[in-house]
Amino acid sequence: MLIAGIDSNYQPVLASGAREESPVKYGATITGIGAYVPEERLTNADLTRMVDTSEEWIVTRTGIRERRIAPREEGTSHLAVRAAREALEAAGLRPGDLDLILVATSTPDLTFPPVACLVQGQLGAGRAPAFDVNGVCAGFLTALVTGAQFIGTGACRHVLVIGADTYSRIVDYTDRSTCILFGDGAGAVVLSRTEPGRGLLDFTLAADGREAGLLYCPHPRSPAATLAALGADPAPYIRQHGQAVFKAAVSAMAEAITTLLERQGLTAADLAVLVPHQANLRLLTALAERIGLPEDRVAVSIAEHGNTSAASIPLALHRWVHTRGLHPGDLVMFTAVGGGLLWGAALMRWG
Repeated sequence: MLIAGIDSNYQPVLASGAREESPVKYGATITGIGAYVPEERLTNADLTRMVDTSEEWIVTRTGIRERRIAPREEGTSHLAVRAAREALEAAGLRPGDLDLILVATSTPDLTFPPVACLVQGQLGAGRAPAFDVNGVCAGFLTALVTGAQFIGTGACRHVLVIGADTYSRIVDYTDRSTCILFGDGAGAVVLSRTEPGRGLLDFTLAADGREAGLLYCPHPRSPAATLAALGADPAPYIRQHGQAVFKAAVSAMAEAITTLLERQGLTAADLAVLVPHQANLRLLTALAERIGLPEDRVAVSIAEHGNTSAASIPLALHRWVHTRGLHPGDLVMFTAVGGGLLWGAALMRWG
């Protein structure tokens, strides 16, 4: 049975801690963090001159006060490279030390090659393998878990994981329901090998393609049959069923978090911080209330950045680390939901 877009009988199957035979030899921990947002600001006051809205209406419903906009001559790869360089410096590594580069994005510079290859070339990362992960707003979470698997099996020592998007390119600035939400940005982390029991402890990932029509963005050549199946507007802009997405997101992320806490014998009180996808401040407040976590232990950067899709989790993490700090042994929970629908959570022991 579907409840707010989520199958109430669904049991996540991609979970590292659920199978004793999991071939994990090493832990994968974050050793460096980087972030980048463009200089141009699009404020709520600016939006009031573009659509029928008000600053108070936007803040009350979203918590967003401004969002950043990439210059026309730059793409997702340029933002990603700047975040990556900071992450590498923080980790004390050179580009040539990387064994793999993953870029989570749904707004690539080109259809192909992937953004990750553009980043690899701009960084000068030798012949490190590189590929993109399109998990939309859950992209960084998915890429983080993917990178950890390469480290856990012993295939890699250092993996660069980037979340970067330029959603200003796919926003309809006549649609008040979406243009107030999205901005551009990039965040990056370096995952490095560590001993088991540190770094990524557990995760759960899930999807329900039956709900693909809740949140989507066509391109100019999207097949008519696909659009018809989704009941989609063919215009190449972000479209969403806001209330349905809100309900599904809160339920899905709460379920994913609870799954990991129960599996690890923990409660929300054990978490140092929850780092969720920055979709909407009301959504984050509802999620914290649902899992019983004080709001002051939720990493929030949406007021300054808006919803930056795959970049939102690393941007929020970067802000938390540089303003509040984390200590070795702290438990950090990541969670996200994205168009697909896709959702999940990951639990990490810091340090």
